Amino acid sequence: MRRLRALLPFLCCLMLAVQLQAAARKSLEKQIDGIITSAPDLARGFWGIEVVALDSGKVLYSQNADKLFTPASNTKLFTTATALALIGPDYHFRTTVETNGNLDKYGRLTGDLILVGRGDPNLSGRELPYDLHTQRNDHPTQVLEQLADTLVQKGVKFVDGDVIADDSYFAFERYGEGWSQDDLVWGDGAPVSALTINDNVVFVKILPADHPGERAFVDITPFADYYKIDNRIMTTPAGTGRRIYIDREPGSTTLTLWGNMPLDDAGANEALAIDDPAQFAGAIFRQLLEARGIVIYGKERTHHTELASLSTFTVTTLAPAHGGEGPPPDLPGQPLVLAKYESKPLADDITVINKVSQNLHAEILLRLLGREKGTAGTVEGGLEVVRGFLNRANIPSDQYAFYDGSGLSRQNLVTPHAIVQLLQYAVTQPWGKSFQASLPVAGIDGSLADRLKDLPPSSNVYAKTGSLGGVKTLSGYMTTVDGEPLAFSILTNNLNTPSKAVTDAMDQIVVQIAKGGYSPHKKKK
Repeated sequence: MRRLRALLPFLCCLMLAVQLQAAARKSLEKQIDGIITSAPDLARGFWGIEVVALDSGKVLYSQNADKLFTPASNTKLFTTATALALIGPDYHFRTTVETNGNLDKYGRLTGDLILVGRGDPNLSGRELPYDLHTQRNDHPTQVLEQLADTLVQKGVKFVDGDVIADDSYFAFERYGEGWSQDDLVWGDGAPVSALTINDNVVFVKILPADHPGERAFVDITPFADYYKIDNRIMTTPAGTGRRIYIDREPGSTTLTLWGNMPLDDAGANEALAIDDPAQFAGAIFRQLLEARGIVIYGKERTHHTELASLSTFTVTTLAPAHGGEGPPPDLPGQPLVLAKYESKPLADDITVINKVSQNLHAEILLRLLGREKGTAGTVEGGLEVVRGFLNRANIPSDQYAFYDGSGLSRQNLVTPHAIVQLLQYAVTQPWGKSFQASLPVAGIDGSLADRLKDLPPSSNVYAKTGSLGGVKTLSGYMTTVDGEPLAFSILTNNLNTPSKAVTDAMDQIVVQIAKGGYSPHKKKK
């Protein structure tokens, strides 16, 4: 009896804590439901939400958590987690310049000069590591310039053969299933290749002319000769407003621009996708070589691996795996490597992928998974590896269906519960901290730099955004004001309302969750 009396205060406190916890969860449900139903346009959409306490595994809120949604760029969570787990953060890409001939003492190369790409997504002017926002220098072709300089240092003066741009490390499968044709003109839908220069885009700068009635000025970098420009943009008087339209048919290298630009306009900048990345790289490389005085007698051409040829995969169809690390180049039958470039660690690029939602890099990563850990450097080869990884993470296959690695495909489907399961699994893994650190930080960087400004000061959020027409998503980690670590996923589909209204509602939900009070083992600070 004495022992029971001694335990009574403790039991009363425990019961009170449980009651307070239940009340807090009930309050959270009411607050979230109120946000979703606060406007008819929001209520008409399809919402899926799950919030889980990482320490206990308890579900704090759930709505349609087992329903399938289009995830948009939340797909990248699955691609990048798989890569960190299976390929590792310290992987390095290799790009080489090779020949099947010989270099004599006079500087004459008797064979072809082959630029071999193995998937490096950062052969560009991007500065790494990522620091708060993407930074680019003024030299988008700097790696190709370094390789060209090395050839000059090796004494190459004449090339009897062709300049070959080789992207056969991945299959020639430039676009994902379910991508919109409209996406293919812009940088967000740039074609995928194992030989990627400047994110496979050109930067188009448009400025008004000196006088109304004159054609606007159009400048393209890098390699202005790649596209034929049909410029119909007219300069109009000051204050008339800007209207610019750009069109490029799939497979075409002609850009048609039309509309008007007022005289007082500061100018417009667009990133436009190129059509064949290897062809683009080869043309730039030849130009750089010739600018350094190297005489090339052959033509420029590409070496692709056609998807149809991979129905029965053999290692001999492609360049060696493992970042291109093959046998020493002086073995019989092996190419002579004249120049090489090694990338920074893969972890740096995974940060870029998640912070700024870089579609092309995520697609390269998917094909790299297939090439390094699966059967082939293809979309399906990569997806097969992702499915195997998710199976090991105990995420049921009926909770997702992926068709690409970036989320640009509208055929992708996933449940909020599957995303939360992935997030829960990741925190238990050696690579989990790197994974979380790669996500945008609310109010600080990446795609969340200007969002969630109303978070309580003692709370934080690391989360991946996603956006397509009618689709907004946000999933990741947070710490509440109580110090409670949570994983959450908010997916919205079929919303016909301004984007800001949706993101504001999502942010309000996150703020309400961050206010905490759900665990009987945590005390408010």
